[in-house]
Amino acid sequence: MPELNMVEAINLALHQEMEKDKNVVVLGEDVGKEGGVFRVTVGLQQKFGEKRVIDTPLAESAIVGTSIGMAVYGLKPVAEIHFDGFVHPAFDQLISHAARIRTRSRGRYTCPLVVRFPYGGGIRALEHHSDSFEALYVHIPGLKVVIPSTPYDAKGLLISAIRDPDPVIFMEPKRIYRAIRQEVPVEEYTIPLGKAEIRRQGSDITIICYGAMVREAEKTAEALQSKRISCEIIDLRTLFPLDTPAIISSVKKTGRAVVVHEAPRTAGLGAEIYALIMERALLSLQAPVERVTGFDTIMPLYTLENEYLPNPTKIQAAVEKVMKFS
Repeated sequence: MPELNMVEAINLALHQEMEKDKNVVVLGEDVGKEGGVFRVTVGLQQKFGEKRVIDTPLAESAIVGTSIGMAVYGLKPVAEIHFDGFVHPAFDQLISHAARIRTRSRGRYTCPLVVRFPYGGGIRALEHHSDSFEALYVHIPGLKVVIPSTPYDAKGLLISAIRDPDPVIFMEPKRIYRAIRQEVPVEEYTIPLGKAEIRRQGSDITIICYGAMVREAEKTAEALQSKRISCEIIDLRTLFPLDTPAIISSVKKTGRAVVVHEAPRTAGLGAEIYALIMERALLSLQAPVERVTGFDTIMPLYTLENEYLPNPTKIQAAVEKVMKFS
């Protein structure tokens, strides 16, 4: 079984789905000849041709709008946007059309569209290149939102997203594009959307996270072993639909929780998770829930990224605060 990084795993998923289904097409800026800004689509145009791997103009609204038309017609477009911060010109298409096709047509039409793009900080990128605005997409009824944290999950989740009859926002944490290698089966497989994964079993406290923050949580859990604190780590994988039962079951078991994400704090997904825990597991809690997040500011440039992003030191401080509560 080969060891792949996330870029290679996503590329393999695209290859296999395009081989399996002639209706799967890939489009976006530089996805063909150049193989994408992070080389995720390298080799696809050479194998499947320019009619199925389409280099588009630099026009995000047009990319997504065209993809919606393709999807309603019966194709399965996978649209790549260079970075999270460049999706905003296409918001009208996503909110007004992609997310509403099924409801607007009373189920007569669906929109099997995947919009995938790198997101998040940690690589010293320019402005508009390090945003973490997943909560915006979660708030739009009709969209599914997926964020993998490992190469294995990236392949299985992307295949599920391509096969889904409704639009899926597939956000790829670029900080870990090439940071992790993992055994990934060559054979096709799927991971169901809406299903979280317990990355680490624990008994004292639950850490709820996703994307690049899963690695930070795992480092924290390792460090806390010496202090005899047992952390359970929940990797959400799909942010909408959210696997609420997995969250609540774990929190009821441990009685404590910390939520981690690099997005801004106010109205971030952590606030929704906090509310769910209050509604469904309040009487099981032994301490208030803590959040470890980014700040309510634009992502700072260069070295200040380290101050902005959650890290094991910040997560450990939150865990110890919850554990000491009395």
